[in-house]
Amino acid sequence: MRTKGKFILCTVDEFEGWLASASINRAVGLLQNHHTFSPDYGQFNDRNHFELLEGMENYHVVERGFDMIAQNLTTFPDGTVAVCRPLDRIPAGIKGANKLGVCIEHLGNFNTGGNTLREAHKSSIVQLNALLCRRFGLTPSTETIVYHHWYDLDSGTHTNGTGNTKTCPGTAFFGGNSVASAQANFIPLVLQSVTPGQAPAAPLRRAEVSVDSLNVRDGGGMQYAIVKKVHRGVSLQVYEEKTGWYRIAPDRQEWVCGQYVQTIT
Repeated sequence: MRTKGKFILCTVDEFEGWLASASINRAVGLLQNHHTFSPDYGQFNDRNHFELLEGMENYHVVERGFDMIAQNLTTFPDGTVAVCRPLDRIPAGIKGANKLGVCIEHLGNFNTGGNTLREAHKSSIVQLNALLCRRFGLTPSTETIVYHHWYDLDSGTHTNGTGNTKTCPGTAFFGGNSVASAQANFIPLVLQSVTPGQAPAAPLRRAEVSVDSLNVRDGGGMQYAIVKKVHRGVSLQVYEEKTGWYRIAPDRQEWVCGQYVQTIT
């Protein structure tokens, strides 16, 4: 694992360890998959990961007016993964799909006639989506794993690829950028990688914090220790309800008192 400034570059195995220990105080319900288009494989020399990340951030700040790089994560042709924008921060990835999103940029141009995905890159993309599904309790589907192409650029609505759209993540990305192509070619690979034969349980519902600061405890009751705090407006996923307390993590004991949250779905 290597770092430069905010950027953390790691193998998929290293990322799995990092993700397991990361404190993320917002709900995640969508994994956005993008391609960079430019830079592409032609600009990558297996050593210049940080230079390319700095170039992307400079473009996002200077040309787009963002305060930092837009994407949370970037994958590279050699199979490495970079943590870019903190996962605790909403990305600037897809209009209409950012609040609950994690934005993943795959370095390359995967339109027909562009770059051909290296095997190491293919593997890391599938594994990364699977790790995030496991971490956030998402069942891999075209409802939880989305392509930029499916959203209208003007309205931010999910149109299945009609209207004013980008081709992102590429017309040849795992066989195509349509919803049907993702269902046939990409989602099954992620499902297979999530766990041996079983996807994680889906959340019961979503809720939103309705007080300024809410304690998260390591059990369902006031007697349990506080592990962190979440703040007003933060969206949570509820995985279990017990005596008025909600478990908000799929694989850890993180509980909040139900009277201080409001169900939103």
